[in-house]
Amino acid sequence: MKRLLLILWLFAGLAPGMRAQYFYGQVTDAKESPIPGAIVAWAGTVIGARCDENGEFAIPLPRDTSAVPLPFVAIFEAARDTFLIDDLSSYWTVQMAATVTLQEVTVRDEVTGAYISVLQPVKTEIINRAELRKAACCDLAGCFETQSTVQPTTTNILTNAKELRILGLSGVYNQVLVDGLPTIQGVTYTYGTGTIPGSMLENIWVVKGANSVLQGYEGMVGQITVFPREGSIAEPVTADVLVNSFGEKHLNAAFATKKTRWNNYLALHNSQPGGRWDRDEDTFLDLPLLTRYAVYNKWRYRKENENGLSAFIGVRYVNEARVGGQKNFDPDGGTERAYGQHVRFSQPEVFTKTGYRFDANRKISLLASFVAQDQRSRFGLTQYDAGQRYAYANLQYELFWGKKRAHDLKTGISFRHFVLHEIVGFATADTLGRTFAGDYRREENIPGAFAESTFHFQDDRWVWVAGIRADRHRDFGWYVTPRTMLRFSPSPDLDLRASFGTGWRTVNIFPENIALLAGSRDIVFTETLRPERAWNAGANATRRFAIGTMRLTATADFYHTRFQNQFFPDYDSDPGKAVIANFTGRSESNGLQLELGTAWNRRFELRAAYNFLDVFRHQNGRKTQLPFNPRHKILGAATFRTPGERWQFDANLHWYGKQRLPDTRSNPEHLRRPDHSEAWAVVGMQVRRALTLIEFFGGCENVFDFRQSRPILGWEQPFARGFDPSFAWGPTRGREFYVGFNLKLNGKK
Repeated sequence: MKRLLLILWLFAGLAPGMRAQYFYGQVTDAKESPIPGAIVAWAGTVIGARCDENGEFAIPLPRDTSAVPLPFVAIFEAARDTFLIDDLSSYWTVQMAATVTLQEVTVRDEVTGAYISVLQPVKTEIINRAELRKAACCDLAGCFETQSTVQPTTTNILTNAKELRILGLSGVYNQVLVDGLPTIQGVTYTYGTGTIPGSMLENIWVVKGANSVLQGYEGMVGQITVFPREGSIAEPVTADVLVNSFGEKHLNAAFATKKTRWNNYLALHNSQPGGRWDRDEDTFLDLPLLTRYAVYNKWRYRKENENGLSAFIGVRYVNEARVGGQKNFDPDGGTERAYGQHVRFSQPEVFTKTGYRFDANRKISLLASFVAQDQRSRFGLTQYDAGQRYAYANLQYELFWGKKRAHDLKTGISFRHFVLHEIVGFATADTLGRTFAGDYRREENIPGAFAESTFHFQDDRWVWVAGIRADRHRDFGWYVTPRTMLRFSPSPDLDLRASFGTGWRTVNIFPENIALLAGSRDIVFTETLRPERAWNAGANATRRFAIGTMRLTATADFYHTRFQNQFFPDYDSDPGKAVIANFTGRSESNGLQLELGTAWNRRFELRAAYNFLDVFRHQNGRKTQLPFNPRHKILGAATFRTPGERWQFDANLHWYGKQRLPDTRSNPEHLRRPDHSEAWAVVGMQVRRALTLIEFFGGCENVFDFRQSRPILGWEQPFARGFDPSFAWGPTRGREFYVGFNLKLNGKK
């Protein structure tokens, strides 16, 4: 803690003298369409800013704000308009008299691909499309190749199931939202992040620690919000193709339509399997055979910041099959002579947001979604079938209030309906004597109410968010979830933030711990699992400065999480069992992250980050590190563009320190493993060549071909006791080359 305070003090010492804060707004044209790339400035000063891709801006206030109204200038190409601003604490939409045909304009973003938003009171890392172009990004997990906050982690190497970890904790403790809605829940959690292709994403927002209570009571350690592309800003036709050296094929196509009042975005996705690879000769495939078909369509009517009615409604459908296991496994052969894992599921979704803005100060919104999934799967001699229905609704009222409408209140009610039906059975050839076969059914109906207010003080130098919600679970009663966030900006170049909040969640044993089904362990339930509960506190400092034409951003943050009740399968007590029980002892996570990013002349970007994670529990009077968590991690990422940006070169390095592994000392000699993994590193590289309508790219992941050799425990006898494919602590597929192209047709004649 002393080191953290010293870091924060040093950041504050870098700040220049106190200056005013920001004025926020959006620039639109005569048809009320946002103008990305427009320049805004205070007349008679050199204080200016460039609008982002949504036409929004954040411009420092002039030193003297007493003589309101202040003249404010908006410039785009040859058009120039002046406005008088008499309320500096409100969000303004300034409408230029010109009509802009955006298809005829090339807008170059002056910020790097990944940056920390200056508009959000809580620290929000934004990953935009410029950043997503730096790696293959076949799915959501691959979108974090150049980031340090989120760590994609494989939970089942045979089917390549992945989760997104924040602060070293399981991905179940952070909330993944799509279009602001929690659609990845329950059985959809296992493979949900893999079903979202990176090509259809516009932005990803990442928040660590406590966050808003508006979307629910989960998200104990963070929130990942995914924003798919919109018909209003996407190119009319796009196509993406990627083929890797294992023979996998990923194909994407999208079609955007934009009209005056409405727009539509349609995206199609297909993945085809590669070959049967077994480089370490353990008879098991190095990567599963994946076949996926998906369609996504989102229709939007009017913009949310317009008075009157606005809405969007979308649908998505995913059909997927994954085959993993031994090379000679045939999922349709009906043989039990080879060990295999086979997963098939279909997943339809519908989601919507409908709002009505009464005036600039009042708005009401309804968010709703429905997700279903039917899954049939086999893990060796274990059959697992699941059916899920999940419905969510959130009715919210928003009011700007107080002097000069400086404060923002959001309040409303929510409801969740969740039904999960699971059937677990064993084939007649199973001789392990496992006891957890059965018919599992769980239903939850959880009503809730919430209120959250954002307060702005001293010309926005202080921003305080205070929220609270109460939810009632049928079996466990009422849970109250308070959260608060504070931002202090002593200058436009320095932000200091702090947050505190609680959260809770109910446990879905099999979808969230899929490795339990893949191995030979018996699962022993010693008691009824109660909801997991935790509180999180954190602090962050963000400093922006320049050296000549080079722009730099330095951040330091520390977050502490403590659980009041937690579930974690006990693999250590008995090598043949996974013991399922509540843990109410001391279980904590401490996470420190230091990061420095720089960019200049749009030609060169560099990012370096260090993470320290201390994730442990006190058990039997001693501190025990949780397995599969590296205490130290280093990231390096670099980008170079040639003049005119015809060529782009990207490289990234990930180094991971040692990780504690589950205790295998009581196993037979051939099933024992070391107590800790080795440290390891992977390097990725990519090159892009941009032409008028098409971009070609090629790259290599894991350039130096580091692989964890034979990660499957007991692979020689996969149907015997001791078989466990969950010992993966590093890469298992080795070096991967890939090539592809991005085609964009912008409708020009």
